Amino acid sequence: MRRREFITLLGGVVTSWPLAARAQQPAMPVIGFLGSSTPDLYAARLRAFDQGLKEEGYIEGQNVAIEYRWAEGRNDRLPVLAAELVDRHVNVIAAGGGTPSALAAKAATATIPIVFAVAVDPVEAGLVASLNRPAGNLTGVTSLNVEVGPKRLELLRELMPTANSVAVLVNPTSPVLTEAFLRDLQVAAPALRMGLHVLHASTERELDTVFAALGQLKHDALIICPDNFFNARIEQLAALALRYSMPAIYQYRPFVRAGGLVSYGSSEREYYRLVGIYTGKILKGIKPSEMPVQQSTKVELIINLKTAKALGITVPLSLLGRADEVIE
Repeated sequence: MRRREFITLLGGVVTSWPLAARAQQPAMPVIGFLGSSTPDLYAARLRAFDQGLKEEGYIEGQNVAIEYRWAEGRNDRLPVLAAELVDRHVNVIAAGGGTPSALAAKAATATIPIVFAVAVDPVEAGLVASLNRPAGNLTGVTSLNVEVGPKRLELLRELMPTANSVAVLVNPTSPVLTEAFLRDLQVAAPALRMGLHVLHASTERELDTVFAALGQLKHDALIICPDNFFNARIEQLAALALRYSMPAIYQYRPFVRAGGLVSYGSSEREYYRLVGIYTGKILKGIKPSEMPVQQSTKVELIINLKTAKALGITVPLSLLGRADEVIE
């Protein structure tokens, strides 16, 4: 063999090594994220989710890919979106859209690992066999957003000592969540000398109708059930509450930032960070059945003092002192 031919052949072999090495690298794992509303409304949650993944050594675009599916506040879309993620053969599904998304993901697959984020008891909802030993392909994180429902009644009592009639807005298309939320409120209301009146809305037109009726029904305040449909319409809910001069309490800070009176519920940042951590652990090979269901225990109280003044409500100093944030 001539020297020139040998060098040419050797160069071809050397050039092929990195190509072969790249071909042998494992494919980047893919997370399927099932959201209940839109990317804009999930911005804070996604930042927290990414932080949790990072703590486990995963960064989107570098060593993990994420396929997003958004239901835009329509629970009826979740089963189709979950099926799309299953067809995509993702490595794990992060059902970050509450109970409806977790149930849709569970119905779509019995083999792909699922990490849920729910506010209800996951055993009672049929997601897992037990909290310590989930079994099957699901585990996840629970928030306190249903459990602290009675505390929201207590906060309204502090804000409005003479209030005796409270409307509760629920989404009838989320029966598991709605039933759990109402059950706890109905137990707590008599001790606070408050009557409850349940109102239903699952469309934007029904929201307008409900708020128009609130003034006629002479309710003193409104509690909004934590739900995907309402999460996707936080600004609309805050605007309607202001338009009809209705003191309202919800679960998340964005409601108060948009003009709502008060929010009390689990910290979104802590909640979704834990979901990201669990998702990362599954990518590392830990089975869902080996991961006990976690509970996000950090809660936040946010008060909009400007809205309180507009409603003629004097916020007690004791309550202001306990608030995590006061918007003026």
